[in-house]
Amino acid sequence: MKKQNFESDPKPSPRDKHIRNKKGVTTSVFVASIVVLLVIAVVGYALYATKSTSTVTSVSYITTTLPGSTSVVTVTIPGSATTVTGPGSTTTITVPIQELTSGAFYNDKVITFNYTSKFFCTPPLTQFFSNETQANQLASGCEVGAANMSAFPSDSAPLYVLVPAFAGLSIFGVHSLGATSLGFPTFVYNGTNTTIVTQCGAALTQTECPDHMSLIYSPAFTAVEQHLGIKNGVFGLPEGVLPTPAHEHLVTFTDNQSIPWYLVIVLVFNPNIFPNPITGQCSTMVPSNLSNPTGNCLNNYAALESALTTHDSAVAAANAGNPIWETLGNPTLQVVVPGISTTSQLSSASNSNMLLYFSDPPIYPYPV
Repeated sequence: MKKQNFESDPKPSPRDKHIRNKKGVTTSVFVASIVVLLVIAVVGYALYATKSTSTVTSVSYITTTLPGSTSVVTVTIPGSATTVTGPGSTTTITVPIQELTSGAFYNDKVITFNYTSKFFCTPPLTQFFSNETQANQLASGCEVGAANMSAFPSDSAPLYVLVPAFAGLSIFGVHSLGATSLGFPTFVYNGTNTTIVTQCGAALTQTECPDHMSLIYSPAFTAVEQHLGIKNGVFGLPEGVLPTPAHEHLVTFTDNQSIPWYLVIVLVFNPNIFPNPITGQCSTMVPSNLSNPTGNCLNNYAALESALTTHDSAVAAANAGNPIWETLGNPTLQVVVPGISTTSQLSSASNSNMLLYFSDPPIYPYPV
């Protein structure tokens, strides 16, 4: 695999630790996932744009599902209609308009996030990186790389943000870096290009999640840029500032009441344990030396703990030529949690200054 290059400007504690058997996911399920998630993404855009309390009745539009193919998706829910105008088209969306939502994983299941407030970053990144004043302004003070737990509200809980780092630079949603037009990353292995569908597409794309940061700063981003010989940032952004990457969510409990959640960023380097957002299951995408390649499918907290200490031959096979992996020194662990190296730290520390506000009821979030 050739090394990718940046090119052009893109316009509180765990309560259940049981791991269940995981089933494989076929390509058709990934295709269906893209269609369903785009329904949710467009709905989310409608909710964010209108903040309405009405409901709408139908949605019919054309969306790209995989390179070279299109599908027309229609969903009907009783209610009244509302219209949203997007680039080049007018779309009628269908779903009860209540709260801004996305999917997440808890205890092997897919659940719902209901967002209730704009994100908040505390303290601002300049308190950790004092010379990053321009980055602080553009990234709304949000960073990954350091945290002050005492600055978070006393009732806040950890939200594990699963980033498919094995997909390389395409996680940032830029088409020239391999991302799809919908903002999903792609993974290339053994001549096959696979779209990695995520609960949240990259920021500044049509599948981004509501109430998320558009741009964030990280010294890890700077390190990757420097690894590629880039000294002054990309896309007109300061060094170390990039869009919030595509990702999924993992929590350790559910709550019908909205609370603050502090973000713990998890870099996933093993595609075999990255869950399908619709089914919550994992599939073997790369050969592994493990008897159960999907045994640490990251749809529950115990699996995350295990993955943090599990070495797998699939990691090296999946990440050859991946500048993110190379920058970190070619680790063989299934996941890397920057700044956190033990399971005891995992449940009581953060590696970012970012907070989201939402409830997470154990309700399946997608149309069925």
